Amino acid sequence: MEKEPIKNHKDLKVYQMAFDVAMKIFELSKKFPVEERYSLTDQIRRSSRSVCANLAEAWRKRRYEAAFVAKLNDCEAEAAETQTWIEFAVKCNYLDVELGRELYGIYNRILGGLVNMITDPSPWLMKR
Repeated sequence: MEKEPIKNHKDLKVYQMAFDVAMKIFELSKKFPVEERYSLTDQIRRSSRSVCANLAEAWRKRRYEAAFVAKLNDCEAEAAETQTWIEFAVKCNYLDVELGRELYGIYNRILGGLVNMITDPSPWLMKR
């Protein structure tokens, strides 16, 4: 069975993982204390969503390798930031340790996919 060609950023496995986990974080963060609304809750939602948004931007910059890689680097930074917020959520007892490990592990896989794209961007670039 042949794989479908990737036509847009939504077809990328790394995007799909990032989108799904951002939605999971959104749902979980609804249970965070109200006093965290403008800090931890807002930050973890923003950084998790930013991975997806920057990946969409990167996809549209595939004409230029440097611009593409720069946006992927932004994705990588946002994913790492999200891992930090997950750690805070666990330490503050807003997330169960096992759930925190699961989310953190998903971000490790996302980071691995992003690093692979950054290290070898040529398969993703637009052919001139």
